[in-house]
Amino acid sequence: MENSKPAPLVTGVTEGQRISMAGNTYRMLVTGKETNGEFAIMEFLIPPGGGPGPHAHPDFQESFYVTEGEIELKSEAGTYIAKKGSIVTIPKGGIVHQFKNKTDKFAQIICTVVPSGLEEFFMEAGQPVENDVLFSPSAPDEETIKKMEMLANKYGQQLFPPDYLENKLSTR
Repeated sequence: MENSKPAPLVTGVTEGQRISMAGNTYRMLVTGKETNGEFAIMEFLIPPGGGPGPHAHPDFQESFYVTEGEIELKSEAGTYIAKKGSIVTIPKGGIVHQFKNKTDKFAQIICTVVPSGLEEFFMEAGQPVENDVLFSPSAPDEETIKKMEMLANKYGQQLFPPDYLENKLSTR
């Protein structure tokens, strides 16, 4: 008798496509292609001083589980320090948020997005890197910013100026 049930998905410790963007490294653990678009899981390695700028994605729910280090999460609702063992969920709806590693050690985060699709943005916008290759944070050049804005629109994200949340939170 043939088993018609789907097999478990397994991504080994050295498996999964790795992408670098602005010094952050994103490893694709489970993509939407493997889940019929239901969800994706990624590992983020965020260097000291690293993290994405302010952004929103109204049609994705995004959850971060901090497995190493800590991050400062800012959103339109305020600021929160997520330490090892913390989980943060950004609900669908498009709240502007960002996170930054303000420590002197790498932070590691497991990120789940529902539905999938956000991982496609990283794979198209970033540069593939080899296993164990890590970078320092870097500001994108003008050409990279234009590419990221175009791809953000394509994949349902909105990007905001770097000081967007500081200005928004200071006027509250």
